Amino acid sequence: MRTIVMTGGTSGLGAVAAERIEARPGTRLLLGVRGPAPDGHESLPLDLTSLAAVRGFAAAVVERLRGDRIDALVLNAGMLRRDVDGRTPDGFETTFAVNHLAHHLLLPLLLGHLAPGAVVVLTTSGTHDPAEKAGLPAPRHADARLLAHPENETRREKPSVAGRRAYTASKLCAVLTARALEHLPGARVRRIRGVAYCPGQTPGTGLTRSMRLPLRLAWRLLGGRLRGLVPDLNSREGAGQALADLALAVVRPPDGECYAALRRGRLTWKQPSELARRDGVMHALWHDSAELAGAAYGDASTTTLPRAFPSPT
Repeated sequence: MRTIVMTGGTSGLGAVAAERIEARPGTRLLLGVRGPAPDGHESLPLDLTSLAAVRGFAAAVVERLRGDRIDALVLNAGMLRRDVDGRTPDGFETTFAVNHLAHHLLLPLLLGHLAPGAVVVLTTSGTHDPAEKAGLPAPRHADARLLAHPENETRREKPSVAGRRAYTASKLCAVLTARALEHLPGARVRRIRGVAYCPGQTPGTGLTRSMRLPLRLAWRLLGGRLRGLVPDLNSREGAGQALADLALAVVRPPDGECYAALRRGRLTWKQPSELARRDGVMHALWHDSAELAGAAYGDASTTTLPRAFPSPT
C-alpha cells in the first residue's frame, strides 16, 4: 500500500491530482482540509493559518498511519492575496504563513515517518525566477523574518504589488525548501528527494479568487474556451496529472535535479532562479523559519541543516 499525505487537494489542480492518486490501485491518500471533509476522501482537519493546527494535523496523521510510512508528502496548498495586510493568529503575514511557514513546519514533523526513497513535492511557480518574465513582480529576497513581518521592510510598495511579490517570494521559499532536503541529515540518509513543482500558467485553479473581478473573469475565460488561443497555458487536468505523477513516482527526479516545470503540457527539469541556487540563502531561510515556527520538531540532529554554508548575501 502506497501512502500519500497531501495539502491543497480539494480544489484546482490539487483536486485533479487527488482524484488521480486515489484512482491508483493500492494507494491511500490522506488529505489535510480546512472546513467540511469532502465526500469520498480520507481527510483530517488542517488550518494552514495556525501553527498549532499544523502540529495537530501532523499528530493526527501519525496516529492514523498506525506505524505505516508515508511514500509521498505533497505540499500543494497556496494562496495569492491582493495585499500584505492580512495576519494569521500567530501574527505572521498570511501569504507567507500559508504558502511557506506552515509547510516548513509540517515537513520536519513528518520527516521521521517518511519511507526510504520517499518524495516531498512542493508546488512552486515560475514567478520565483525573474528570468522567466512571468508577469508578476519577482522576489527580492527570501528573508523569512521580513516576509513574516513586511511592515519592517524599508521599501514601500503599492498594496497590490506587495501582495503579488509576497506570493512570488513564497514560491521562492518552496524551491529553497525542496533543495534543503538534499542537505537535511534525516532525509539524506534515507534517500528522500525534494521536488519543487511549477504547474506553469494554469487557469481554473482558483488562485485568483482574492483578486479583482476583471482579473478573475479573464482568468476564468482563459481556463475555458479561450485556452487554446494561448499555447503556453496548461490545462488544470494536465497540471494535476503531472502533480499526481510526481507523487506516485511515475515520474522520478533525475539525479541532481529538483525543479520540475510543466511547459506546454510537458514536464521539464530546469535550473531554478539564481537566488534559489544560493546555499547561504537556503540555510538562512531554513534556520529562520524554524525559529519563527517554534522549532519543536523532535530530533534536531535529523531536522537541522549543517552550518557549513556561506553568507546568504
